[in-house]
Amino acid sequence: MKILETLLIKPLIETIYLTGMIILIGLLLGVLRNGALKNFMKSFGFKSVMITGFIGVPIHECSHALIAIFFKHSITDMKLLQKPDASGTLGYVRHSYNPKSIYQQIGNFFIGIAPIFGGLISLILLMKVLLPASYAEFIKISTRNLSITSINTEVIKGITNSYYDLIRTIFTKSNFDNPYFYLFLFLAICISSHISLSRADINGASGGLLLIFLIIIILNMFGFTNFISMADIVKYNVVLTGFLLVALIFSMITYIISGVSALLIK
Repeated sequence: MKILETLLIKPLIETIYLTGMIILIGLLLGVLRNGALKNFMKSFGFKSVMITGFIGVPIHECSHALIAIFFKHSITDMKLLQKPDASGTLGYVRHSYNPKSIYQQIGNFFIGIAPIFGGLISLILLMKVLLPASYAEFIKISTRNLSITSINTEVIKGITNSYYDLIRTIFTKSNFDNPYFYLFLFLAICISSHISLSRADINGASGGLLLIFLIIIILNMFGFTNFISMADIVKYNVVLTGFLLVALIFSMITYIISGVSALLIK
């Protein structure tokens, strides 16, 4: 039983700690994206997909490409934006790698999930330029989360309230009087509408995820993971979740706006 725990159970738990929140929020983003695009098409027709895609799809594909280059993959073909083909694809990055390279194989996971973080970084930069007060609130929340080393009901409540405060700093009366707010909202909708992972992204990431799991098994066999404390794991997940929640918040806002437009425009 001890061998089974060392070889399978403990590495599986550690893999979930490392990647589980990314996968979970990635799936939620996919549900919100599909719902939002469906509502926008119902309201404004097919052109709405291309309008949001004009900004959102290039960011999505460039995120794939940059991480592919970082992991030394060769980009064989790339389309930043196109009219949807038979499978509904608006853009793509095709890349090749050396299957004998562990580094390049692990890269498949990070290349697959790259659009989540590419879109998120774009949203945060937009917030910094167009809504500096909201950006300052986000930085304050992130800095506060760095001090968290354990999780309990009060901590979860505090994190939830802090991101509720972030939403309130975005939708303030002063922002509604600010023309930059509407520019930010439009750009955020475009990015959020294409921030999630496609089926091809998920398939590409799965191979890298399996290799990460196998590497963690090896690290456990030699005791390397014993040097990582639970406090470090908690801090990593709290900070990571905090960033991912920003992407989720904007995707939810996009979904709500799309739903309202579907009800009002028939």
